[in-house]
Amino acid sequence: MSWRLKRHDFNQQKGNSNKFAMKALVEQNEKTGILAYIGGKPVGWCAVAPREAYLRLENSRVWKRIDDEPVWSITCFFVSKPYRRKGISFELVKGAIAYCMANNVKIIEGYPVVPYGDNIPDAFAWTGFPSVFEKAGFVVAERRSQSKPIMRYYI
Repeated sequence: MSWRLKRHDFNQQKGNSNKFAMKALVEQNEKTGILAYIGGKPVGWCAVAPREAYLRLENSRVWKRIDDEPVWSITCFFVSKPYRRKGISFELVKGAIAYCMANNVKIIEGYPVVPYGDNIPDAFAWTGFPSVFEKAGFVVAERRSQSKPIMRYYI
């Protein structure tokens, strides 16, 4: 929910309130994202939806719109700890591309973080890494910050 709300609102309803808000979106069939499963067990999540759903993007100096083209955005990932560094994020990006194609999306954006060293804490990796997006065919479309490019995939 952090991308869907203004920072102040997200912080005010931290915890269960945000969980219930996300659950309500899912129950209303809103576009929220995709899950990764291994052996029938959910192991990962990728938030992907129309850009307009993400207020933090719309209000950001770094991630403001590049142009007026309609886009969907991949805003965050979660991979269960035992499954990290096993390629799940890449599979989630591929799944997000397929999901977007099924929804007739023409442009997908991602907002990865550029790691400054070999070891980035998991807490800072939630938007993904450029290498994962590049491997899936994304290109840097805009760079207003050295550490936070806007990457695009064109269908």
